[in-house]
Amino acid sequence: MQIRQIIDKINDNQIFVPAFQREYVWKRPDAKALFTSLIKRYPTGTLLTWETANPPELKGKKKYSSEMGAVKLILDGQQRITTIYMILEGKLPPYYTQPEIKNNVLGLYVNLETLELEYYKKQAMENNPIWVNLTDIFQAKIKSSDVRKSLKARELLTDELEDLIDDNFEAVKSIMDREFPEQIIPVSASIKEAIDIFYIVNASGVNLTDAELALAQISGYWPEARDLFKAKLFELEKNGFVFKLDFIIYALLGVTHSMGSEMRRLHSADNRDSIKAAWERLDKQILDYVVNILRTHAYVDHSDEINSVFALIPLIAYVYGKPNGQLTEIEIKKAVKWFYYSQLRQRYVSQTPQKLDKDLATVKKSPQPFDDLLGLIEQERSLTITEGEFAGRDIRHPLFSLMRWYFKSKGAVCLTSGVSIRQNMGKKYVLEKDHIFPYAALKENGYDINNRFKYALAQEITNRAVLAQVENRGKSDQAAKEYLDSAKTKFPSALSKQCIPEDSALWEMSAFERFLAARRSMLSEELNDFLAGITKMDTANVEVSIADMIAEGEHDGLEFKSSMRWDTKQNCLNKALEKVVLKTIAAFNNGYGGGGTLIIGVDDEGNVLGLENDLSTLKGDDADAYELHLRNLVNAEFGVQYAASNIKVRFHDLEGQMVCVVTVSKGSAPLFVTDADKNGMKVEKFFVRSGNASDPINNPSEITDYISKRFKANA
Repeated sequence: MQIRQIIDKINDNQIFVPAFQREYVWKRPDAKALFTSLIKRYPTGTLLTWETANPPELKGKKKYSSEMGAVKLILDGQQRITTIYMILEGKLPPYYTQPEIKNNVLGLYVNLETLELEYYKKQAMENNPIWVNLTDIFQAKIKSSDVRKSLKARELLTDELEDLIDDNFEAVKSIMDREFPEQIIPVSASIKEAIDIFYIVNASGVNLTDAELALAQISGYWPEARDLFKAKLFELEKNGFVFKLDFIIYALLGVTHSMGSEMRRLHSADNRDSIKAAWERLDKQILDYVVNILRTHAYVDHSDEINSVFALIPLIAYVYGKPNGQLTEIEIKKAVKWFYYSQLRQRYVSQTPQKLDKDLATVKKSPQPFDDLLGLIEQERSLTITEGEFAGRDIRHPLFSLMRWYFKSKGAVCLTSGVSIRQNMGKKYVLEKDHIFPYAALKENGYDINNRFKYALAQEITNRAVLAQVENRGKSDQAAKEYLDSAKTKFPSALSKQCIPEDSALWEMSAFERFLAARRSMLSEELNDFLAGITKMDTANVEVSIADMIAEGEHDGLEFKSSMRWDTKQNCLNKALEKVVLKTIAAFNNGYGGGGTLIIGVDDEGNVLGLENDLSTLKGDDADAYELHLRNLVNAEFGVQYAASNIKVRFHDLEGQMVCVVTVSKGSAPLFVTDADKNGMKVEKFFVRSGNASDPINNPSEITDYISKRFKANA
C-alpha cells in the first residue's frame, strides 16, 4: 500500500490503531532516520494490519460503527505510520489526542542541495532558502520555484544547482508513492488471534517491552484498562509522582502473581476478573497509600527524587496483602528504611524483573519481609556509608537523594530565605542543587574541565546545598564565606541542618578541599545514624505500641505464647510449658538477630488471651508475682547474672487483659536448655531462631560450628 493511500485511509476513517497498542514513543532521531531512509529509498519494513468488522476498543475519540464495514487496524508499524502522518500532514492522526504525544517530531527540514535532514537550527537555516521544512513541501506551502527565486535573489543560483533543486524536490515528494509491503490478517480472525499475532510479531524484536506486550493482551480482554490506568497515572502525576504504564503492569503482576518477570502470566483472558479486582484496590486505595507513605515518612515529595520507582512494587505488594490495606507504624518504618537502602544501593537499576521475582517472593513468604529484603541488599553491598563514597560524586548519585531526604527530616531550610525545603511554593521555588563554593570562582582557581579530578571536586555533592530556584538565581556567584556567614547570621541552625561545617576557616577558597573532607565526614556519620535510627526508635526513643507489635505477627524477633503454665487445650496446669518459654529465650539469645521479644498471653494468631489462668496457678495474683516466678525460672536455667543483665520484663493492659512482654538481648555467650530426651534422660539442648520458630540443633558438630561463627567475637 502506498503512503498516500495510507494517509487517505486514515483521514477517511478506514485505518485505526487498536487501544491495546502502546503509545507513540518515537523521538526526533527516530523520525529523522525514517525519512532519511524514505528519501534514499532504503527498506523501511513492512506493515501488519488486521481487517475486521468487529474491532476491539480503538485509540482516539473515534468510535466504530457497523456502517463503516470492515476497517483495518495497524498491528505492526504504527510508530512509523504515525510519524509519517504527522510530518506529511502537519498534524496528529485522528487516533491520537495532543496530551498523548509526548515527543513532537515536527519541524524536520531538508537541504535541497544535499538531501540532508536536520531539525531547525537558527544559525544554519535562518535566511537560507536551501533548507526547507518537509511539512511545507507536502502541504504545498512551498514550491521548488520559490526556492530557486530566493537563491537567485541572493545570487546563489547556478544552472547546476537549479536542476539539482528541482530533482531533489521531486525526490522528496516521491515519498508519497513509496510502497509499504502489507501483510493482512483476514476478517475471519478473532480478537484473541489478532492479539496473539501482535504479540508474536513484536516479541521477537526489541521494539516492545514485555510489560507493553502484556498491556496489549490485557487491553484485548479488558478494553477499558489502558484508559483507566492512564487516568490514574495522570492523577498521580498532578501530585508530583510520574509513572509509566509499565509500572502499573509490574504492580498488577506483583500483586496477582508475586513476581516481576513472566509477563505472559497476564496474557490469558482468565486473568480478567482477578486483574479488574486487583486494579480496583490499587486505584482506590493502595497506590495513593504508598505515595502518602513516601511523602509523610520518607520525605519523598517527587518521583524525580527516586532512581528506580520499581522499588515501590514490593511495598505495593506488601500493603496489598494486608486485608485492610494499612501498615502499622513499625511496618512503615521498616519499609522506609528498606526503601532508602534500595535507592542508595541501586537495587533495581539492573536486572529489575529477576530482582523483583526474588523480592516479591520474600514479601509473600516472610513474616518480616523488609528485614529479609534488607538482608538481600546487604549480601551484595555494605549498608554502611563511608566518607570515600562522596568523593567525586555528582548530583546524579543516589547519595544526593538520601541527603535531601535527610535534610527534610531535620526541618532544613533554604539558606537564603529560611523557608522550609519541604514546602511547595510554586514553580519559582522548585528545589535546586546550589554550589556552596560557586563554580565560577572554583574555575578561576583551576577546578575546571581541563583538570578532570579537580572538576569532579567542584561538582561533588558535598559542595551542594538545597535552595529554592528563585533564591539560587538571586545568589549568583556569591563567595562561599560571604554566603555562609549570611546564612548563619540570619538562620542560626540552617547550616547544621544541611550538614555544612560551621568552622568559618573552612569557608575560604584556599580551604575548599578541607571543607569537602569535613563535610564528607559529617554526612557519612549523620546519614548512617539516620538510617539506623529509623527502626531503632521503635524500641528506644519511642515506646512501641504492643498492639502494633502483635499486628506485625510472629517473626524471627517476635514470639507469642498463650501462657507460661496453663494448658489452654487441656484446661489445666502444665509446668512443661515453662520449659517452652525458656527455649524461646535461649533461641533469641543464640540467634544472629538482635535478640527478640516474647509476649505471653497472646496466641499464635495474635488473639489476646491474658494471664488470668497463669496467675491462678501462682501464690500471688498480680504482675509482681508473675515476674518473680518467671525470673526464678530464668535464674535457675541460665544464672542470676544473665537474668539481671539480659532480660527485661514488662506488663501491659491490652483489650482489658494483662499481657507479659519479655525483651531478650542478643547474647554474648551461648545458652543451653536442660531438657529430657525421649528416654527421659536430662540433656542439654541448643536452640536458635528459624523464622518464627525456636528450633534445636541436634548434631554436636553443627552446634560447635554454629557457636564458633555466631560467638567468635567473644571467644
